[in-house]
Amino acid sequence: MKIRDDYTCPLEIVHDIIKGKWKTIILYQMKDGPKGLSELEREIEGITQKMLLEQLRELIEFGLVEKKSYDGYPLRVEYSVTERRGQKMIEAITIMQMIGVDYMLEKGMTDALINKGILSEEEIMRITKSTAIP
Repeated sequence: MKIRDDYTCPLEIVHDIIKGKWKTIILYQMKDGPKGLSELEREIEGITQKMLLEQLRELIEFGLVEKKSYDGYPLRVEYSVTERRGQKMIEAITIMQMIGVDYMLEKGMTDALINKGILSEEEIMRITKSTAIP
């Protein structure tokens, strides 16, 4: 994806950088450290290797992800979030994740949160008790 030359505000640029189904999910998977291609592919349900590579290439181009190759056989490649731009984006994505969790809790969509390991049953009970209206 190419960045346009005519933007009216910085949010338009950020939108163009992260738009699409996969980029925020890919970045969020790397929040705790570097990941290999096969690890990312396993963790992101529904993404093809071709799409993953394409999205990683764009994230690298925009300075959100860096790629490190290691010598040896088999060839090993790791992707990680960059210190500057990537870490800032992770902070924003974490906030978006919390908004999504809040919405899912409000709508009773707790099974998905539990099944994906986002929250445990105990955490859900604690959150819903603390936000309940007396």
